[in-house]
Amino acid sequence: MNKIRVMIVDDHDMVRKGLKAFLSTESDIDVVGEASGGKEAVLLDKKLAPEIILMDLIMENGDGIEATKNILARDPRRKIIILTSFYDDAQVFPAIEAGAISYLLKTASAEEIIQAIRKAQGGGTVIDGKVAQKLVAGLHKEPRPFEQLTEREREVLSLIASGKSNAEIGETLFIGIKTVKTHVSSIFGKLGVSDRTQAAIYAYKNHLLPNEKN
Repeated sequence: MNKIRVMIVDDHDMVRKGLKAFLSTESDIDVVGEASGGKEAVLLDKKLAPEIILMDLIMENGDGIEATKNILARDPRRKIIILTSFYDDAQVFPAIEAGAISYLLKTASAEEIIQAIRKAQGGGTVIDGKVAQKLVAGLHKEPRPFEQLTEREREVLSLIASGKSNAEIGETLFIGIKTVKTHVSSIFGKLGVSDRTQAAIYAYKNHLLPNEKN
C-alpha cells in the first residue's frame, strides 16, 4: 500500500511532535518531514516532495500563507491543509486565496485531522465550521444563479461541499469518474469559481449541503 506522504509545518516543537506521534500510528500515513517555519517548509518541500502539508500560519521563520503560495506555484499538485489557531479575516481569506485545500483549527481532534488528510489526498475539502461562517460572511460578490445547475450538478455540488473526492462522488451517485470530472468542470464554469474550496463556500452560503433544504 502506498502511504500518504505528509509534512508538518509548525514553529512549536511540541505541536510537531504531537502531530507526528498520532499520525505515525496510521498505517496509510508517512510523516516524511517537519519544518519550523515557512521558509524551511519551501526548501524541504522541494527536497522531500510530500503529497500533503499541514501548515500553520503565524510563524517566526516565514508565515504559512507565503509558503503556501510559493509551494503551490512550484507544484500545484501539493495539497495544503491549514492547521492553525487563527480564523480572523487577516488569515482565513489570504490562506484560501493562496490555494489551501482545507482549513482546520488546532481544536480539531486527531481523527478530524487524519480524515482531512485522507480527503485531501483524493481532492476533498474540509473547512472548520467557524471558518466556513467567516468565509460566508465575508463574501461580497454574489455568485451566479444556482438555477443554472442541472439536478445532477446540484447533487455533485452538495457532495463537494461535504468534502467528497471525485472517486467518492462517483461511488455515491453510481457514475464514472470521468462523468464526475465533467460535472465538476461544468459547475465551476456556471458558478464562476476556480476550485473545490470556492465551490464549497458557495454551497455553504446557499444552504446546499446534504440534508439541507434549498
